[in-house]
Amino acid sequence: MKLFGPLPRILALAGLLAATPMAVAPAMAAPADVALLKSYLGSWKGRGTLVGADSESVVCRLSLSEGNSDKVNYSGRCTLAGTSLAVNGTLAYNDSARRYEAAMTSNVTFSGLAVGKKSGDNIVFNLKERNKDEEGNDLTVTAAIILKGKGQAIGVDFQVIFNATGEMLKASVPFTK
Repeated sequence: MKLFGPLPRILALAGLLAATPMAVAPAMAAPADVALLKSYLGSWKGRGTLVGADSESVVCRLSLSEGNSDKVNYSGRCTLAGTSLAVNGTLAYNDSARRYEAAMTSNVTFSGLAVGKKSGDNIVFNLKERNKDEEGNDLTVTAAIILKGKGQAIGVDFQVIFNATGEMLKASVPFTK
């Protein structure tokens, strides 16, 4: 199996940005929850290393802007060894469900929904999806993003596990304004 073939790299990038903010149904949100989400508005950049059979640099940009109905829109792009992934979506606080929600779409048909939980001044989103590599082998993509300290930083951790072999690609990418 080619660990760094085009599809696994794209899925790894999708996992990275899937963890990053994602379209949510309208909801009436508490002002403090909306303010916390809006504290992340602006342009962010991150750099990390994808580790697997080989190590490769991952470079990402993320822009968060004010959306409609107390939502925050985002648009992001990551590059890795000549491969690029673009994602778009929306973050919101769903007051009726009493949780943060994020949804995304990408340029590689990867999409996902993540639920965020507040922990102090942080919001932690988790996503787990299954997909196939270019040879049809089953893989699992997991990702976590932490919106840290009222707009101070964003951290993304992700991994892709090739279920048949147990081989893994993983990365941690810190974002700063």
